[in-house]
This record gives sequence, structure tokens and C-alpha cells, in this order.
Amino acid sequence: MNKNTVLAWATFIMIVVGLVLIGLGAFRYDDVAGWGFASVGIGFFAIAWVFNALKGRV
Repeated sequence: MNKNTVLAWATFIMIVVGLVLIGLGAFRYDDVAGWGFASVGIGFFAIAWVFNALKGRV
């Protein structure tokens, strides 16, 4: 695996984890903890976006 493949897999895994965290925040926790899970999930999306932007440049 080269660097671009590793970044692609990291992006995919971060998107999946972000979706799981947003799902937990939306459906499992109804109080303030749900907002925390959802915001961390959005943070995972932001990091995945950076990983995707780095493909081909590293």
C-alpha cells in the first residue's frame, strides 16, 4: 500500500466512525451527551476531509 491508499482508507474509516457517532448522538442519547457525540462526529468529518485533501500531495 502506498501513501495515497493509506489516506483513502483512513478517510473511509473516519467517515464511518463519524456517521456512527452522529447516529449515537441522534438516536441513543437524548440529553446533552447527544450533542457532544454529534459534534465529535462532525469533527471526524472535518479530519476526514483534510485526509482526502492530502491525497496526491504527500
